[in-house]
Amino acid sequence: MPIVVVATMKAKPESVDTVRDACKQAIEAVHSEPGCDLYSLHEADGTFVFVEQWADSDALQAHSTAPAVATLFGTIGEHLDGAPDIKMLQPVVAGDPAKGQLRP
Repeated sequence: MPIVVVATMKAKPESVDTVRDACKQAIEAVHSEPGCDLYSLHEADGTFVFVEQWADSDALQAHSTAPAVATLFGTIGEHLDGAPDIKMLQPVVAGDPAKGQLRP
């Protein structure tokens, strides 16, 4: 069963460009990880949001220990205003199924 993750990180005001650049660099490597169905970055007012979908819990576990993640957090750790907020989500079935869920 696919797993959806939303990870939110707030950059310090002087570090927005640094955080954005590091996130963008990580994306290519993460996209090639086994089981990565979706790994998209969004931004608003210095807050960066990754919306992710992983094929299963094994793929998510492998991602959490992958080199791209270690490099990303090693680079941006001191540039964040607080700890990242990472949530694993469960779908709530409602409405049109084709419009109510992420698809690979």
